Amino acid sequence: MKSILILMLAAIVAPAAPKVIAVNVDSVVHPITVEIITHAIDQASRENAAAILLRLNTPGGLLDATREINSRIVASRVPVIAYVTPSGGRAASAGFFILQAADVAAMAPGTNTGASSPVLLGEQMDPVMRSKVENDTSAWLRSLVTKRGRNAELAEQTVRQAKAFTEREALDNRLLDVIAPDEQRLLDELDGREIKRFDGNTEKLHTRGAEIVDYRASLRERLIGAIADPNTGYILLVLGALGIYVEFQAPGLIVPGVAGGILVLLGLSSLAVLPINWVGAALLVLAVALFVLEAKFASHGILGTGGAVAMVLGAVYLINGPPELRIRLSTALAVSLPFALITMFLVTLVIRARAYPISMGQQALVNQIAQARTALDPAGTVFVHGEHWDAVSSVPVEQGGAVRVVGVDGMILRVEPTGPPLGQDSDVANTNART
Repeated sequence: MKSILILMLAAIVAPAAPKVIAVNVDSVVHPITVEIITHAIDQASRENAAAILLRLNTPGGLLDATREINSRIVASRVPVIAYVTPSGGRAASAGFFILQAADVAAMAPGTNTGASSPVLLGEQMDPVMRSKVENDTSAWLRSLVTKRGRNAELAEQTVRQAKAFTEREALDNRLLDVIAPDEQRLLDELDGREIKRFDGNTEKLHTRGAEIVDYRASLRERLIGAIADPNTGYILLVLGALGIYVEFQAPGLIVPGVAGGILVLLGLSSLAVLPINWVGAALLVLAVALFVLEAKFASHGILGTGGAVAMVLGAVYLINGPPELRIRLSTALAVSLPFALITMFLVTLVIRARAYPISMGQQALVNQIAQARTALDPAGTVFVHGEHWDAVSSVPVEQGGAVRVVGVDGMILRVEPTGPPLGQDSDVANTNART
């Protein structure tokens, strides 16, 4: 009994295992990444976590979003450990900046990092602009790396010369603090290590046997994260626009309109977190206008072809960012060409339908041929469209004669004769006329 009480008291007195909040950065870095990391840092601070673990596996992303993430990291009250994982992963471009901003930079075997040269829309920048961007980015990176006690000169070469390093090269050149095969081994190795925070203070890590708790993203973050790929956003936007268009052309179907509205909003929410190039947006608007004109005017496919080309170019140039954030050419072609054909087909049907004569209501009777069921002198009855109508004629018409409807006055038709009475052979009628 005494031994049981001792064990119970020991369990009560023993400190709880440290907690580490883990968050994944496993795609392109964009504004939703900033939101996720910010909330993870806030959660770690509220729960007095021992550290924050950023799992990095990214090709890069937006420079502005990277700056915001790094400002959150250096201001974090809880130490931040950046870990490039799994084997075969990378922390390229923006990922290298995040790795260097962390209190501890770690990589798994078989990973790489670096290649941080800034790019603009995947094209060559003007030499003056490139020099300005590189100088600014290099100075920013040097300030991060110097504060962390790493190799600032070599880190700068990842910007100016796009150099990249394996995990072993990064460790040997003081761009990395530790190489670990898995997260638990990493935390055990870091336990008791003193780190220098960005404000100059030192802190000892207590991470041995830590409980790793994955950050729970909010519903909004999960939704936008799932559709954050601009290719997905573009596909949703085009499908939504097509659904809304079908609903306008066939009111009452409901399903295409509802589904289209939802898809458009999802597509816009995906693209809204990315920088939009308004030239690309203008090209998409021009494409729709050319599709409509192609259906209205006989251009032998010139306007439609121009619309398809404008839509593909608009999709490719829609996102104002590095190649990883742009809509792929294959996606633009696969979505734009079918959309162009479907849109032109639907617009053609609408324009042709509007050119047809009215086939409903009283106005549909105008220019129709009717049969006089009574003599019209000037009023009487005629039979047209399977109905008997009161009619008045400007010229007397015998019973059975053919008349043309020239107007409708309320419930009375105005008619005029068109020839001999219905049922008579035209040759007989002509003979009678000569006699």
